Amino acid sequence: MKFPRRVLALLSILSFTFSVQAQEDADYRMEIGGALGTCFYLGDLNNTFYKDTGAAVGAVWRYLFNPRSAMKASLMYGGVKGTADVSLDYLPQHPDIPAVSTPLSYSFSSHVVDLSFIYELNFWPYGYYQGYKGYKRLTPFMQLGLGMTYMGEGKSATANIPIGLGLKYRLSKRWNLALDWAIHFSMSDKIDGLIDPIGISSEGLKNKDSYQVTVFTLTYNFSPICPACNKD
Repeated sequence: MKFPRRVLALLSILSFTFSVQAQEDADYRMEIGGALGTCFYLGDLNNTFYKDTGAAVGAVWRYLFNPRSAMKASLMYGGVKGTADVSLDYLPQHPDIPAVSTPLSYSFSSHVVDLSFIYELNFWPYGYYQGYKGYKRLTPFMQLGLGMTYMGEGKSATANIPIGLGLKYRLSKRWNLALDWAIHFSMSDKIDGLIDPIGISSEGLKNKDSYQVTVFTLTYNFSPICPACNKD
């Protein structure tokens, strides 16, 4: 009778060990964290990337559908500014464009507040444990979504379409570091406070202002799931 008891005791120990290991190897369903980086505007007063950049800061929440895709909600505050170059922004008198008979001299310094919901698609399955599924701790990703923008200069709101790329790295079981870049195409020409200053009418995305946000994000995983549950 002693032998079966020893076997049962050994099985109990192994079962407990595997249970603990499963908990340690568990992946997670959600992430939350912060973002810090730069923001710049593109429009009537600036057409150069990373010119007149301002600070960008925000919060990020991510729901992980599976190792290849996720839905991200982000709330960002970004500084935007621009200055008209009189020599470049001046158009000579033209009978069809009477509104630009004098040089354009204007500058602004303001901010945007962005709330976006963005779908992310990882190039490779993303995770901490490689295992038989071949998870990668480092993966590029692309993103596309919808958002709303509050424009400080005109104190109004508009919709925007964010499109971008990024790179994620799993620092540990619960921590993630990412480089996130996105351009937000707004449905407004009022981010800089100017509307059609050179007489070109706005239609669709034509002649609308946009802004770009480049941030590093640091997120923490929570809401663990068991990889053996086959729910990914």
